[in-house]
Amino acid sequence: MGMHCAAPDRGTTLQESDILVCLEAFGRALHSEFQPRAFLADFSAALQSFVPHDRLGIGYLSDDGRTFSIFAEHGGPGFLPPTDRYTTDLRGAARFPAAASPLAPVFAGEVLCVADFLSDPRFADHAAELRSTELKSAIFVPLLSGSRVIGKLSAATRVAAVYGDAHVERLRSVGRTIGPFIEAIALLYRERRRRDRMELLAGITKMLGTTLDLGQIVAPLGDAVRPAIAFDAMGVIILDTSGEQWAFFGTAGESPAPGIERIPAREFSYGPALMAGRTVLFDEASSEVNPAFAGDRVLLTAGLESCLWVPMRFGDEVGGTLFFGKHEPRAYDSLDVEVATVVAGRVVLGIQHQRLAEEQRRLASLERRTKTLEQSLKSARRELHHRYGFDEMIGRSPLLREALTRAAQVARAETTVLITGESGTGKELVARAIHYASPRADGPFVAVNCAALPDTLLESELFGHERGAFTGADRQKPGRFELAAHGTLFLDEIGELSAAVQVKLLRVLQEREFQRLGGTATLKADVRLVAATNRDLTVEMAAGRFRTDLFYRLSVFNVHLPPLRERGDDVLLLAEAFIRTLAPTMGKGDITLSRDASELLRKHLWPGNIRELQNAIERALITCEGTLVTAAHLAIPVVSQHITPPTKPEAARPPDSMALDELERKAIIDAMQRTHGHKGRAAALLGLTRFQLYSRLKRYHIEVSPE
Repeated sequence: MGMHCAAPDRGTTLQESDILVCLEAFGRALHSEFQPRAFLADFSAALQSFVPHDRLGIGYLSDDGRTFSIFAEHGGPGFLPPTDRYTTDLRGAARFPAAASPLAPVFAGEVLCVADFLSDPRFADHAAELRSTELKSAIFVPLLSGSRVIGKLSAATRVAAVYGDAHVERLRSVGRTIGPFIEAIALLYRERRRRDRMELLAGITKMLGTTLDLGQIVAPLGDAVRPAIAFDAMGVIILDTSGEQWAFFGTAGESPAPGIERIPAREFSYGPALMAGRTVLFDEASSEVNPAFAGDRVLLTAGLESCLWVPMRFGDEVGGTLFFGKHEPRAYDSLDVEVATVVAGRVVLGIQHQRLAEEQRRLASLERRTKTLEQSLKSARRELHHRYGFDEMIGRSPLLREALTRAAQVARAETTVLITGESGTGKELVARAIHYASPRADGPFVAVNCAALPDTLLESELFGHERGAFTGADRQKPGRFELAAHGTLFLDEIGELSAAVQVKLLRVLQEREFQRLGGTATLKADVRLVAATNRDLTVEMAAGRFRTDLFYRLSVFNVHLPPLRERGDDVLLLAEAFIRTLAPTMGKGDITLSRDASELLRKHLWPGNIRELQNAIERALITCEGTLVTAAHLAIPVVSQHITPPTKPEAARPPDSMALDELERKAIIDAMQRTHGHKGRAAALLGLTRFQLYSRLKRYHIEVSPE
């Protein structure tokens, strides 16, 4: 029984008929709208002879047992507290802590009998209220529904030490009997409250569908939600894409403190619970949160005591949370959780709708950009086809037109092509024309100058390498054969390849596959190969410097480009074309060639060919002050007729190439003398690159002093 009161029992035993009288009083009270202060009037009168009292009360325990509310009470003037919010109030009941209350033992199933409130230390915190009501003694018994404690039934009087064991037993008997009825009434009103609040949410979905910028509608949403669930602050918080930070999507009511719009998820003590999809409810945040966490301190700074966090699920993942907060403690119960969960679900639908619309806009924008890029690509391809078309190549020389006709014929096939000719005759330009006239025109055109790289780097450049293949290979690198997939690979200066690289290139041409340096995976070589050289490869084969089998793999179809000195007046056509192209970039007006300049252009041997001609025209435009380019402006070196004999036996060279090699050797010597051995300036004078000049110095065994 727990404890006993001092007074003896002066009543009689409570019979079954007496309990029926009490229940009949309940029935009469339920015929009209439930009135918590009048509900117990008839019941109190029927019970008075068995358990005398000045105040009778019923408290109802919340579903989670954390709080309780006043279900009904009866008493004379001055005996009732000022509260008017009861369990059955559709606005929501006033709640009191169960565990921290003196009545905690009652909610645990025990009986509490008080002889004098004012001398009982358990009620010291309530002394002022009790003193004002003049209540002295009381009995508190569990209110049961089956074996479950659903609340408490109490009787109190202004006389001290009134109640004894018999009174306790009578009240316990009543508590066991009326418990199911009390629970039925409480559940009925709870359902009414739930239904009414859900009806208030009917317009939320329509509201969320009126805009795609939900960040601007959270405040109006709060106004629509407030009648269904009260709050001082409401927030929609979204977990960012990293999954590590909470960010305010929008707020209603009181605004968050500045600087807390984004808080790392780890800074919430209750973050793991939310991420696990569990609702978090604080009755008194000031005593429940951990101030060591920045997110928890936000609640303390805002002074919010009642805090409700409902996870928002996007599919199977928690992607945010809906928050409600009030300054008063114990403001939310399980029904508030249910209502908030419904609101959260509808907000999720709104956010998903917004994200879907944003994704559709992004895809539409991406589609527009893709179409624009496709149009640009088509235009660029048309421009490239036009720019590198065979018809665009300047020259009327029969030798040139014959070479271009052969190149156009082979362009439509997949055949490997070998382009020969002196340096500067336009071999790469013809290679590009072959590519853009071929079925592979939409693929890449990748060019490699085999003379520009040392053997150790050239192999990696062609075939690629794996990480760690050699010192400095800190990452995987695709080779030019990979980069040129579905397109054309142009190997310029192929005669400069070392024996080792020649062997590997031969294998690729035979097997149509290769491996990266340091790798084991076999890759397909889906490229068309076009090679070029200014060397006579038959001489190189005779000297053992070029593999015969590789030569025959490369020279399936040959295109030979004539040197500029054999193209007659093409030199003047090209010079005029260079003037038209370069003059506007230098701010020059209409420029023409003088007679002596034209004559010099025709007579010059052009060892550097078209590249040398372009350099000469560019120099002339720089030094020309007027509108006429003279021979002096061209600054073309005059080649001496006294040619130094070659250092290698003449028998090793074909008769047709001997004079050409000697002319080129003499031009290089002359350029080196004019520039006092400066290789960079000599290369520019000859219209060559530094690497091309180096290869010729080596080929002709020309010794020069250091620069």
